[in-house]
Amino acid sequence: MRNDASFIELRARERARTLLDAGSYRELLDPFEGIMSPWLAPQGVVPQSDDGMVVARGTLNGQSAVVIAIEGTFQGGSMGEVSGAKMAAALELAAEDNRNGIPTQAVLCLETGGVRLQEANLGLAAIADIHAAIVDLRRYTPVIGIISGTVGCFGGMSIAAALCSYLIVTREARLGLNGPQVIEQEAGIEEYDSRDRPFIWSMTGGEIRYASGLVDALVDDGINAVKTAMNQCIAQGVPAQHRSDKYADFLPRLSQFDTRLQADTAQIKQLFAREEK
Repeated sequence: MRNDASFIELRARERARTLLDAGSYRELLDPFEGIMSPWLAPQGVVPQSDDGMVVARGTLNGQSAVVIAIEGTFQGGSMGEVSGAKMAAALELAAEDNRNGIPTQAVLCLETGGVRLQEANLGLAAIADIHAAIVDLRRYTPVIGIISGTVGCFGGMSIAAALCSYLIVTREARLGLNGPQVIEQEAGIEEYDSRDRPFIWSMTGGEIRYASGLVDALVDDGINAVKTAMNQCIAQGVPAQHRSDKYADFLPRLSQFDTRLQADTAQIKQLFAREEK
């Protein structure tokens, strides 16, 4: 596979294999294990044999690593009991490796709409386990999140993204707590038109998220570009302060925003002016 090929167009399994060192890919709980959600079939939803979660062990630049990739084409990358448990357990094992003197890196490829509605509280509990596992692991090694497209990263998994040590996005990526359709349903189309693609990307797209300082790297869609950014983030090591610990900076900024006004790109950039490094 050419290194300049599209990263966005890759399926989850291909993304994980591409990021790891050549020949080091080893999948845990692969499709042949038949790990499927027990909750989908009774509701008339066809399950998938890996529940849309790919967990791969291998090496990154020769060092032990785990790459976890969500398959965005299955149930919109939504998180259920099984898929969430797979991600949480992989992160917990990586933390245990580090505690036992085996440095293990972690990369998350996030293409998810958040919790799987068919699994409700079970999915939410799994996402909470993922949050705890990221916070535990990031004490030892940077946890790298990659959001490339086309699903984006929403719901409780947007919080997981915010907890990562570093976030990498493409311009095609989207990141937000609530998805466009959810906001439109609750606030009305006058407030948020989910069919207005330029408006959606101006609010939650990769470019504005980078300009707002909510992600660390904005890259073009290409395997080489993503891998280069990933290696640069890993090389920086554990941040002196994680973004999620900077609430004393973010909260005063949010309090300045007049919620009676329709937010736009200019307001967002002004509110979250990116600090020059």
